[in-house]
Amino acid sequence: MSKYTTRPLDAGTWDAYARLLDKHHGAGFGSGCWCTWFHPREETGNSAETGRACKERLVREGKAHAAVVFEGDVAVGWCQFGTPAELPRIFHKKEYEADLISLPGYRITCIFVDRNHRREGVAAVAVDGALDLIAMAGGGVVEAYPQDTAGKKISATFIYGGTRGMFEKAGFDYERPKGKNHCVMRKVVPPA
Repeated sequence: MSKYTTRPLDAGTWDAYARLLDKHHGAGFGSGCWCTWFHPREETGNSAETGRACKERLVREGKAHAAVVFEGDVAVGWCQFGTPAELPRIFHKKEYEADLISLPGYRITCIFVDRNHRREGVAAVAVDGALDLIAMAGGGVVEAYPQDTAGKKISATFIYGGTRGMFEKAGFDYERPKGKNHCVMRKVVPPA
């Protein structure tokens, strides 16, 4: 049995999530992203609002979703997911759209693990938690854009979307490359 549990990111888990992000300076390439980059620019572009305030507003408005991984009462990771309307901004979008057949029901855009819990399987627990929440919401096609490491060791900073191998273990199928080292992977999640 895993020492980790997952819960949805909502008003009840916000404080634990915020403590984790505060510990990691907003978890966004030194800029305090707060996992807002993938949200619509009109939702996040208010320069008077910090990343933290923006993310909290989106969570409280039901416009930001994630599976938060807990060890006891302490948040140690998360996996952000949402519909393409909720998370329209992805890297290499022009290339992605050129080969697009149909949009997925959901996207997994960001995974983060506390530095003290890396290499313990937290990212996989976070993805499984997100898939469970998607199933409870009715399921559908889920897309992820992981790093295709091809066996190379890559800094955790650049593996914000997980790895191809991790998503293969979660039952995702490789669809196509996207950008220099990323790929598009899909899985159909049945409703719970």
